Amino acid sequence: MSRLSVWGTGVFALACLAQQVAALPLTPFRYQAQAQRHCPGDTVVWLDFRKGRYYFRGQKRYAQGFDGSFVCRNEARDSGYRRSLLGLR
Repeated sequence: MSRLSVWGTGVFALACLAQQVAALPLTPFRYQAQAQRHCPGDTVVWLDFRKGRYYFRGQKRYAQGFDGSFVCRNEARDSGYRRSLLGLR
């Protein structure tokens, strides 16, 4: 098998894999109670869309700013957002 055909096969496999990967659903809420009803067994966090971080209740930036929303922690984590370590009390 030539290098070109191996390379072409690898590109085809990556293209097929990329089509199978879909964006995970993230349901943002304006109010904390709405998010808690959506995911009763999960922790509600404040997601800052601009920074790509989420904050727990008790952190300094929880529910602060205009570029955020309340979401379920597992949904935020599965969508690629990371938790913030700043402001832990």
